[in-house]
Amino acid sequence: MPLPRLGVVIVTMGTRPKELDALLASVEKQDVPAARVVLVGNATPLTDITADVTKIPLGENLGCPGGRNVGLRMLSESGEVDVVVELDDDGLLIADDVFRRVQQLFANDPELGIAGFRVADENGLTERRWVPRLRADDPMRRGPVTAFLGGGHALSMPMLNEIGLWPAEFFFGHEESDLAWRALDGGWKILYEPELVLQHPRTSPARHAAHYRFTARNRVWLARRRLPILLIPVYLGVWILLAMARMRSSAGLKAWWGGFAEGLRTPCGPRGPMKWRTVWRMTRLGRPPIL
Repeated sequence: MPLPRLGVVIVTMGTRPKELDALLASVEKQDVPAARVVLVGNATPLTDITADVTKIPLGENLGCPGGRNVGLRMLSESGEVDVVVELDDDGLLIADDVFRRVQQLFANDPELGIAGFRVADENGLTERRWVPRLRADDPMRRGPVTAFLGGGHALSMPMLNEIGLWPAEFFFGHEESDLAWRALDGGWKILYEPELVLQHPRTSPARHAAHYRFTARNRVWLARRRLPILLIPVYLGVWILLAMARMRSSAGLKAWWGGFAEGLRTPCGPRGPMKWRTVWRMTRLGRPPIL
């Protein structure tokens, strides 16, 4: 079987130029070259980028999923790519064999839809929240999972052609869950591969001003879009309890409940609930779709 052709999509707002330059250099140093690297500028002209990449400057900020969709559509239409690697613009590939490993993973398993990278900080440490399973004590445990991190991952183009692209309306937060649940429901596999490493600074998602609002709104949207009707109140009830237990800010609390209400009253996009056999599959993998 021929090795899959790789493409790369990176979305940037132009606010981290040094980190982006370093990332692009690490992409260039891979021992297997990408067929095409697409850099999408969310409301940024990309005029200072000198790297040999395909630049798509956007006049408005479409959010991370919306920006990635622009790059994915270009690669899909080009017909040059079988697997797409997506990377955060402040990440870094510290090994030069990442793309070769990605090629081998997808060549060896035609049912592989998503390969999730291990995210580690500058000291090589992986935070528990960066491990895509409930039992997060061992970040080096490889295996099938029900989720993946948006910062570094690889996506099968045939899978995307079948299940669709990112939910652009989410803008920020839980778009990975929506894509992962659709992938699993379509019969595709998600693999967490800790040998694929993306170095990333240790930051908190709450650094984004709209974090609490988007988190709550999108979680409601996710439930409304993807869960069987009986599981929606269970899922939302669990996450209300967890959010309230973790909340440390009155401003965050207000924003969270505002987002929750917004998620209930606003359109969430087309509904396509997962099959009950997918619920059981996720449960057997250790994370039923209520957590």
